[in-house]
Amino acid sequence: MMTLKRVVVLAPHTDDGELAAGASLSRWVSEGLEVHYVAFSACQSAVPDGWPEDVLVDEVKRATSYLGIPPSNLRILDFEVRLFARDRQRLLQAMVDLDKELRPDLVLMPSVRDLHQDHNVVAMEGLRAFKHRSVLAYEIPWNNITFTTSCFVSVTQADVDRKLGAVQCYRSQAGRVYAAADFLEAQLRFRGVQAGIRYAESFDVVRWVLR
Repeated sequence: MMTLKRVVVLAPHTDDGELAAGASLSRWVSEGLEVHYVAFSACQSAVPDGWPEDVLVDEVKRATSYLGIPPSNLRILDFEVRLFARDRQRLLQAMVDLDKELRPDLVLMPSVRDLHQDHNVVAMEGLRAFKHRSVLAYEIPWNNITFTTSCFVSVTQADVDRKLGAVQCYRSQAGRVYAAADFLEAQLRFRGVQAGIRYAESFDVVRWVLR
């Protein structure tokens, strides 16, 4: 059987990890796993009017801390939003270096069928960089035309509450429909019903390595 010790979540932009897998991250942190969060862009050029350029840096720090991820396990890289394809090779090298340094048991990343250009680049290059690791693709419903729910992670009410609290840390993004607490909780309930449990987050099993 596989024993998870170290999990790395690849978030193309700050908040992607919380929106897609925040409850699972909460569960794993509470169980004593070493969780690392890598945000490839703080989206300075896309911050809503009226907010400081670096607001998402502060928000991701608060959000990941809310989930219990230590500050030392958060990395915020400097790739420019919507231009990941331009910097594909540099992004791949950053992930190769992460793999060598962290040697994760499990990597969470976007689906290769994610329509957002930055998410798709992280997914495709992530598969190359972490080709010897277990990989789960996470669900971004508003970007996925299709998504294979081949894995469900059972989460508790406390995990759900921590996910919702983490997302609420992104005050600059509060107007986005997909950040609404009722939508996120409904999604967790929906996936839970599919799995025969109360709450769940769903993932697509891209690669599973039993050691």
